[in-house]
Amino acid sequence: MISADHALEHLREGNRRFVAGTSNIDETLSGARRAALVGGQSPLAVILACSDSRVPVELIFDQGLGDLFVIRVAGNIVAPSQIGSVEFAAARLGTQLVVVLGHSNCSAVEATLKELAQDQHQRSPNLSAIVDRIRPAIESLMGDEVSLQDAVTANVRQSVSQLQNGSQILEQMIEAGELTIVGAEYSIESGDVTFMDAQ
Repeated sequence: MISADHALEHLREGNRRFVAGTSNIDETLSGARRAALVGGQSPLAVILACSDSRVPVELIFDQGLGDLFVIRVAGNIVAPSQIGSVEFAAARLGTQLVVVLGHSNCSAVEATLKELAQDQHQRSPNLSAIVDRIRPAIESLMGDEVSLQDAVTANVRQSVSQLQNGSQILEQMIEAGELTIVGAEYSIESGDVTFMDAQ
C-alpha cells in the first residue's frame, strides 16, 4: 500500500516526464508486468477524470498497467456509480489517493454554460444528466462574465467536495487519515497537471 503523499509525488514525477517527452510507458506495458497483475491490483491512485479524448490519463501521468484506477465520465462529474467506484478502490484495494482531474477547454463544462444560457424548454434532454451535475458548481458564477476556465475550476472543486462529503465510507477513511482527495487540472495546451490544495 502506497501513501497518498508518495502517490501524489509519483503522479507529479510522471507528469513531468510526460511534459518533457521522456515517458517510460513502454516499461509498464510489458508482458511481465501484465502477468504480475493477474492475481490482483493495487493502484497507487484513483483518478476521476473527464472522458475527453485529449486527456489520456495513464499517458499524462506516465503510468502503465495496474498503476491507476481510472473512472472517466464527461465533465468528471460525481454520481452514485462514481462514488461506488471510488469506495471500491479505497476500501477494497487500499488506494489512499483520489484525484479529480478536470482540464482546460472542457467541452462538457462549456456545454453546460451554453445550456444554462438557453431558455429552459430549449435544452437538450440528452445532456441533462451531465448538465444537472455540473450546474450547481457554476450557477453562482453566472451573474458575471464567467470564463470557461473559472467554470472548470469550480466544477473540479464541487466534485472533490461531493466525494469528501457524499459517502460515509469515504468520510470515515478521510477522518482516519486513510484517504486523501484532491483536485487537479490538466492543461491540454502545455501538458502540465496542476494540483489544487495539495502539499
